[in-house]
Formats: sequence, structure tokens, C-alpha cells
Amino acid sequence: MRNIVALAAVGALDAEPTAAELDAIEREMPLIRADVELLDVRIALLDRPVSELDARRLRRARRRVLDARRDLSNRAATTSGEVIA
Repeated sequence: MRNIVALAAVGALDAEPTAAELDAIEREMPLIRADVELLDVRIALLDRPVSELDARRLRRARRRVLDARRDLSNRAATTSGEVIA
């Protein structure tokens, strides 16, 4: 039996990202950085008990993720013309 592969999928593997895709990544970069920071904090806390300082660091990282998500959502809503009440 032969494997059937969609030609579009094969061509997509070799394609470079479009300018629109690069712009979207650039807009989401603050959220990506905040998610990476939160992941770093969680990894650091895997093998030790959480101190008060660690708890503050974790809360700050979570807050940065939430702030970045809010900013990204608000920016998307204002560029699409929606009115947020």
C-alpha cells in the first residue's frame, strides 16, 4: 500500500513564513516571552519546596502572562473595530 500525501502539505514544509505570519509572531512576542518566563519559574520549582520568595516570583510571572494576554486581546479588539464595553 502506498502512502498518500497532500501536495500542499509537502510544499508547506519548505516554505518560509509570510510577512503576515512574521507580523503576527511579532505582535504575540510579549506573550511568548511571559509564557517562557512562567515556564522557567515552574521548572525551577519542580525539585524544591516553594519559599515565600519563590511564591512571589511565581505570582509575578503569572501576572505578566495575564497582562500580556489582556494587552494582546485589547490590541486585537481595537484593530478589528470592536467596541469593548
